[in-house]
Amino acid sequence: MQVVVGRVAKPHGVRGELTVDVRTDSPEERFVPGAVLVGRARDGATRSLTVAAVRPHGGRLLVRFTEVGDRTAAEEVRGLTLLVDTADLPPIDDPDEFYDHELEGLRVELTDGTPVGTVREVLHSPGGELLSVLVGEPGSEREVLVPFVAAIVPRVEIAGGRVVLDPPDGLLDG
Repeated sequence: MQVVVGRVAKPHGVRGELTVDVRTDSPEERFVPGAVLVGRARDGATRSLTVAAVRPHGGRLLVRFTEVGDRTAAEEVRGLTLLVDTADLPPIDDPDEFYDHELEGLRVELTDGTPVGTVREVLHSPGGELLSVLVGEPGSEREVLVPFVAAIVPRVEIAGGRVVLDPPDGLLDG
């Protein structure tokens, strides 16, 4: 299984450097010289990219890949999603921290055990993380965005395959 760690936004300069939007909490571990990432295009085609150099730039990273030597080659990788294999991720020591892929697919229940739905994905916004939860019967589900904070999500049980919600009134109403 692979997880997204970044997205190539656009070329920067003429030597093949690229601006990358970071989609990981650990860019210092994912974007280091020698790291090999998988670049996936919108059509599903993939290619390996080896980080040659990296530096911060206005909230993004400027990354040079060994396989991208000039601006023309950089244009060809514009828009690629950058992925790593989940087997390459280090374990998390904090019991209140999770990788996105560990949450996606978990069943969602209320504190009394009432089924609510399934976690579709984790969204990272400037205001914090949100769980995109599919609520309703298969085929007629709707998406509900749930703030991923302890007051609303008091328990996450990866081994038990569930997320427990204590939502404020109206959060799950559609």
